Amino acid sequence: MRGFRALLTVAAAASVLLVAACGDRSRSAGPAASRTQTAGVKGAGVYKVGNPYQINGVWYYPQENPNYDETGIASWYGPGFHGKSTANGETYDQNELTAAHQTLPMPSFVRVTNLENGRSIVVRVNDRGPFANGRIIDMTRRGSQLLGFHERGTARVRVQAVPGGGPDGDQPLQPPVDRRDMPIQVAAAPKGSVSTEALPPPPGMRGQSAPTPAPAPAQPSA
Repeated sequence: MRGFRALLTVAAAASVLLVAACGDRSRSAGPAASRTQTAGVKGAGVYKVGNPYQINGVWYYPQENPNYDETGIASWYGPGFHGKSTANGETYDQNELTAAHQTLPMPSFVRVTNLENGRSIVVRVNDRGPFANGRIIDMTRRGSQLLGFHERGTARVRVQAVPGGGPDGDQPLQPPVDRRDMPIQVAAAPKGSVSTEALPPPPGMRGQSAPTPAPAPAQPSA
């Protein structure tokens, strides 16, 4: 009888742990399901255009658009999604220069220009969003800092597709290489032949001939 009671106790405890684990999983999936996570560089992602999808009653139609050029509102997000998976399987890092877009392929590259201060950067699109009315791109925390709207939260921007964007497209702008400590290489001067020739006397020097070179000294006889 005691063994049967112990068995019942173990089974009850296991069921409680299983229910708790399910509750944690659904709670952690809630924010991600309400809004597709945005951007990320770390992790092995894949190139993806995606099928049409619906969010809050609005349909979105992903497609390749190398001539994409649109003006609208940019926003940013960070800590709540840091370390989570993006729509194309990468890992979101709020300190990287990535972004989320509603329809552009993932990954692809776009230039984002803050129309309020003129700042411009190139970022890598690898997730879906934002889905708030009037917003066209969601930046990482680092991207919002570089564009100068981190404190405000939003800014009016222009988003342009980078020519050649896609899985083999252009890369984001890289910092210039510091060449001050690099050794300086100078090519050797070319070697040429030197020749001599006798020239006539200059005008006004008639009657004078060029000096005759002295004969070489005679060699002593044996």
